Amino acid sequence: MREAKFQDCYEDLMISPNADQETIERVYRLLAKRYHPDNKQTGNVEKFDHITKAYKTLVVPEKRVAYDLNYEKEKARCWKSLSGVSTQHSLGNDQRLRDAILSILYIERRNDSSNAAIGILRLEQLLGWPEKILEFHIWYLKEKNYIQRSDDGGYTISVEGIDIIEKNNLIINENLLLPDYRN
Repeated sequence: MREAKFQDCYEDLMISPNADQETIERVYRLLAKRYHPDNKQTGNVEKFDHITKAYKTLVVPEKRVAYDLNYEKEKARCWKSLSGVSTQHSLGNDQRLRDAILSILYIERRNDSSNAAIGILRLEQLLGWPEKILEFHIWYLKEKNYIQRSDDGGYTISVEGIDIIEKNNLIINENLLLPDYRN
């Protein structure tokens, strides 16, 4: 049985943990319009509930401080085995990092196929690599059609990516579970 998922409020609102109050409010209003159930084209009750809960947590300074303490603990629990990709820059390590990204997206798709998108901030947390380095590898994987951008801005593995994972046996963590950050 899976334990209760930790809701990553920053990931849900697609903002940095360093975002100021104004940014939180502006992004929430934008996302609330997009996912509000009354929006016939892009309404999504579940997504709307997630962003509203995240907003209510982060907009109140006392709640945000308490959340941030828990967030740091959860962040520390992230898969350090995936960060086994060496920090030395070489072509072999580039391929290993791309394999790790594919592996994470594959695991997430298997665990929750209807909600399998992972944002770049979450990849940064799981892999321990800065966004600037990940951007190149994400671009490459998208160009090869191994991953795709989801409607909510995250990344998901494509059928071609799954084929590569299975063909080359690239799953990095055999237990097929990522640390849970969502409710």
